Amino acid sequence: MNEKEKDVVTKMITIYCRSKHKSGNQLCTVCEDLNTYALQRLERCPFGEGKPTCGSCTIHCYKKDMREKIKTVMRYSGPRLLFIHPIVTIKHMIRERKLNREFSAN
Repeated sequence: MNEKEKDVVTKMITIYCRSKHKSGNQLCTVCEDLNTYALQRLERCPFGEGKPTCGSCTIHCYKKDMREKIKTVMRYSGPRLLFIHPIVTIKHMIRERKLNREFSAN
C-alpha cells in the first residue's frame, strides 16, 4: 500500500488531535484508534496501489462511526495541512487527481 497516503492520513489526524484534544506530541487514545483503523483500511483496500481517494471510492469500507470521525478530521485538517506541510499537501493533491482520473477512466 502507498506509504505516502498513510503518512498524509497520520499527519491529518495528528493536526486534528493536537488542536482539538491538546494532546501535544502524542495522539490521544481516540485519535490513535482512528489512525490505526484508517491505516488498516488502507492496507486492506481491494484496489491496492491504484486506488481512488476514499471520498470518491465506490466501496465504503469504513464503519459508519469511523467514517464520520475521519470526515471530521479531514474537513478540519485538510486546509491546515497546506500550511503545516505544504509540499506533502501539494504532492498529495496531484497524486489524488491523477489516481481519480485513472480510476474513473477504467
